[in-house]
Amino acid sequence: MNTPLHRTAALHPSRGAWRAAALALVCLSQITSAHAWTLSLASASRRVFLHVGNGTYDGNNGTVNTVSSTLTSAQLIGGNPQAMTTNSTQSRSLYDGYSTCPNPASQILIGASYRRNNGRDGPARATLRVTSPANLVNDNSDTIPFSQISWSVSASGSAQSNVIAAGAFNGGSLTLASIRANTYIENCHSFVYANETVRAAGTYTGQVTYTLSSP
Repeated sequence: MNTPLHRTAALHPSRGAWRAAALALVCLSQITSAHAWTLSLASASRRVFLHVGNGTYDGNNGTVNTVSSTLTSAQLIGGNPQAMTTNSTQSRSLYDGYSTCPNPASQILIGASYRRNNGRDGPARATLRVTSPANLVNDNSDTIPFSQISWSVSASGSAQSNVIAAGAFNGGSLTLASIRANTYIENCHSFVYANETVRAAGTYTGQVTYTLSSP
């Protein structure tokens, strides 16, 4: 049976030409196939919509979800990559309630849209970016480079690849997607800590910011 590439529903995103959402990442220590949904929207006055993890349909939401990994001494010494878990509960699309990310404990659902009325109503595309600091830091000022955290992408029921890109944080800004006018995109991000070096004990924290803009 062929999987449909479009789901039918209406979306009324919040107004504005710029939106940002944050995601906190935590690493604690004691000593990919890529898919996504691309969905068509009716034209409307110029606006962008973005949510990362828990979000609110057609509104603002101040939730900052956390992605974390707690490593034992044996795991640190072993040096194997470690999957990270989340405190997100957002499994269903804000677009139409579809179960895009059926395992939110290990997936962050990201959805973004850009709408405009016509060619004179703003640029043809909006840009989704993520910005990270150089390091995660603990209370003793020990650091872990943010580049140690990467993510793969997936979306239940979709055969489209990399609509929002997989990658790794770089201690700066990364472009994740270029969104056509009157389009909504979404997929699930699963994070991994590379665990390449034994780190000092502590809780290392940092925050990344996702931004959707249409200049």
